[in-house]
Amino acid sequence: MNEDQAVDSTGSELDGEVAEIVEADLEVAQFGAEPGSGGPRGDLDELEPGAIAAELELLAAQRDEYLGLAQRTQADFENYRKRVARDAGAAELRGVGRLARELLPALDNLDRALAAVAPDADGQLIEGLRLVQRELGAALERAGIESFGAPGEQFDPERHEAVAQQPREGIAPGEVTEVFQVGYRLGGGLILRPARVLVAG
Repeated sequence: MNEDQAVDSTGSELDGEVAEIVEADLEVAQFGAEPGSGGPRGDLDELEPGAIAAELELLAAQRDEYLGLAQRTQADFENYRKRVARDAGAAELRGVGRLARELLPALDNLDRALAAVAPDADGQLIEGLRLVQRELGAALERAGIESFGAPGEQFDPERHEAVAQQPREGIAPGEVTEVFQVGYRLGGGLILRPARVLVAG
């Protein structure tokens, strides 16, 4: 063997070793185990068909368990979100109702003052009081608070408080004939204060 043949032989041996190393690295990258180390690929080749089916059933059961857990967690979170929103809305309504109950006596006194105005009272002062009255009423309406109670309404014990009952000609029994104090309700439902009325007997 001459010198050139020796170099060629050594080069081909190196190429073969490099090829084996590259192939081994590819197998590790694909299957996650050293070649011939009994990794996943080797395990699957050695398992019986029945064992593979049992392993698949176990994995399916675990999948179903985790899926059920995720669905229950999602449902719990959705219920929690709805409950928090409902509680926040109820707390806001309670706060608005409490504030309105504190303001209503002042509004009542303003109504009484305007009803008792003397004919010779200062016109500008009266107009200023009426402006305040209108602004307070508009503020209550914007907060969802509406007044009720007017002559001609049918008496409703849930909305009206009967101060007295008197027979009136031409008026059906149970009809409101006079209103002493206007009632207020929140959001069309919650009664903040019943209307105090006189009812036809």
